[in-house]
Amino acid sequence: MAIRNTAVATDTAGRNQCRKRFSPSPRRVTISPETPAVGLARGTVELEPHRDVWSECYAAEIERLEAVVGDRVLAFEHVGSTAVEGLPAKPIIDIFGIVPDLEETDDLVAALESSGYEHRPDDIEGRHFLAKGPASNRTHYLSLATRESAVVENQLAFRDALRADPALAQTYADRKRRLAATYPDDRATYTAKKGAFVRAVLEDVAEG
Repeated sequence: MAIRNTAVATDTAGRNQCRKRFSPSPRRVTISPETPAVGLARGTVELEPHRDVWSECYAAEIERLEAVVGDRVLAFEHVGSTAVEGLPAKPIIDIFGIVPDLEETDDLVAALESSGYEHRPDDIEGRHFLAKGPASNRTHYLSLATRESAVVENQLAFRDALRADPALAQTYADRKRRLAATYPDDRATYTAKKGAFVRAVLEDVAEG
């Protein structure tokens, strides 16, 4: 059984809150206290105020994934802005699955594809990237990588730095909002423009 490093306990009510209900907008699901936003059209940028239920959505998905992957995934990690309390985020749950050997994951990827994930082309070295939901409404991202890979180390270091420093998280939130307002239909540019901030934080972490 895989180890859930950052999952929290969930119950039937929490799982129900993570269910999707489509709104007239093609980009995301309806936002309401009963049905939080989970899902966004591929390539677009919309930030939502942080919702505590996102951690329950993560935990519910991990519970489902564990039944699919068995012991082929050593641990799961909740990453990205939905994993940082108080941080606005695109309403997509971002997950890392830690595997012992990235070269021995063909069966694992096939099982994930059968469970609703799509294996996507990726230009980031050291991971396999999968997305859940149609292009009009992506709900989860799942990356497979080894614990010692740079992509995992960087994701966890950046997440933990934001969690530990509310002022840093607020600075990042302000930048995200400005970029989202400027590039609502260009996620590639939005992501690239955040890069300098992310790199600076990682450099500070490395310097200790």
